[in-house]
Amino acid sequence: MKFSIKIDQATGQRYMAVSTKGRALLFNYETNKGTAFSNREREELDLEGLLPPQISNMKQQLDRTYENFSSKTTNLEKFIYLTALQDRNETLYYRLLLEHIEEMMPVVYTPVVGEACQKFSHIYRRGRGVYISYHDRGNIARILRNVGIENPSIIVVTDGERILGLGDQGAGGMGIPIGKLCLYTLCAGVSPYSTIPITLDVGTDNEERLEDPLYIGLRQKRIRGEAYQEFIDEFVGAVKEVFPYVCLQWEDFLKGNAIHQLNRFRDEICSFNDDIQGTAGVVLAGLYSALRITGKPMAEQRIVFAGAGASAQGISDLLVAALQEDGLSEQEAIERIWTVDSQGLCAKDREGLADFKLKFARATSEINGYACRDKSRISLEETLDNVKPTILIGTSGHAGTFTEAVVRKMAEFNERPIIFPLSNPTSKTEVIPSDALSWSGGRAIVATGSPFDPVEMNGKRFRIGQANNALIFPGVGLGVAVSRARRVTDGMFLDSAKAMAAMVTQKDLDESAVYPNLTYIRECSHSVACETIRRAVKEGHAEEAILEGLEETVRRAMWIPEYLPIRYEE
Repeated sequence: MKFSIKIDQATGQRYMAVSTKGRALLFNYETNKGTAFSNREREELDLEGLLPPQISNMKQQLDRTYENFSSKTTNLEKFIYLTALQDRNETLYYRLLLEHIEEMMPVVYTPVVGEACQKFSHIYRRGRGVYISYHDRGNIARILRNVGIENPSIIVVTDGERILGLGDQGAGGMGIPIGKLCLYTLCAGVSPYSTIPITLDVGTDNEERLEDPLYIGLRQKRIRGEAYQEFIDEFVGAVKEVFPYVCLQWEDFLKGNAIHQLNRFRDEICSFNDDIQGTAGVVLAGLYSALRITGKPMAEQRIVFAGAGASAQGISDLLVAALQEDGLSEQEAIERIWTVDSQGLCAKDREGLADFKLKFARATSEINGYACRDKSRISLEETLDNVKPTILIGTSGHAGTFTEAVVRKMAEFNERPIIFPLSNPTSKTEVIPSDALSWSGGRAIVATGSPFDPVEMNGKRFRIGQANNALIFPGVGLGVAVSRARRVTDGMFLDSAKAMAAMVTQKDLDESAVYPNLTYIRECSHSVACETIRRAVKEGHAEEAILEGLEETVRRAMWIPEYLPIRYEE
């Protein structure tokens, strides 16, 4: 159903103009207000008798929906309930999430969305988003035109191969683009009517999915190599043709493939990869906040990564920029970062080392100077002994990687060790925050990738900051959409990290929390969006005119989940 938002010239009030009456309004999640339709609207829009006589206000509807949400006994049931609400009344859905953001954001995204992706074929109710399969080659542009959105702001696309820390979920990966775009709207006010979730289905290597009689995706092994890249190339070409001004976000592609697609298209289309750049931005923001606690400058930091995948590479690249900004040369900055993967410390002469790991791999001459048992496989603990890092970051995807011995070493080297176990979902985290605090005598500054409850220790409350990408990417997307920026750059994420860190209060730091409370997420996103636009103008990717009245321009662009009067206009 097509509708438009207009302004009443007499009153200056906004309203929704529709060209359809009756049941069609109730069955469309964009126009449905349920029992909140006024008497005038019921009469004018042919809704009389189609709704109960009692008219509800928004608060009454919120009370009713929250009561139903709270009655669900499992997180998956809560996810399904919220999905059903979104499918029938999108405005009420977002208002409910906004009113209960700390409770519900983990349900609509991490960690619950992981389980939802695993069971996606079994809980599928209604089509949302766009599925483009390998069999649609030669027809992708036509499929995009079927969406019915003339000028979308943001597309989130996945091929479902690396969903969170759960691996290949095939078509079930659609839960991620849907969830990510939900956060764009919830956290930054990007209009839900302007976003498109897309899954590129090239098959799956997940045998459990292939053997599932209810699986909704292509029943074949994944297409790889040149054929896969030709498919991706056609998709990007179709996006450029049909939606030339959209921002394309790559999401949950496999390690090296994620880096390859980002590098291949970043100068060809307005695009970014949240797993790489968004994660980097939010982690850097947390580190800036942590350094306010330690009182040490960025230039003095030594960083060890447990995990050397795409996210670690993205964080490392942005850290290099931050270290350079603090006075180091590029080479000096690179030498402050060590990466350890499942084979041990990454070394330049290691046979079979992936190309994207080479930049931060260590030279043989350096490794020969290390004190360790086996120069060919230097463990995480041995790396810590030799490097004595100030910061330890986990992107390994393996629970328990930060053992008691590892945490105690970090506490031995530092008065306030910075330890960020970032792997998602909760079951994959490198160390439980309460353990990290206990083993460090309450001195560790801990931030995690998934949400954790506060920790009480020795009469002190530690709020565990969540390095949630939602603190960064929605604001970046909003800034890009408002300014019509032609590219997304690493500089935008660097400035966004600073903007986010500036939102952390002294009260937050007193509780060792390096991220702001989620209840302030829209203010955070507004700040991030403004800094994104300023950087876009500085780098020549947006017009300078946008800077006049910038903060008010961004604020007016943020969609608010509230009912507008609806009028019928032929």
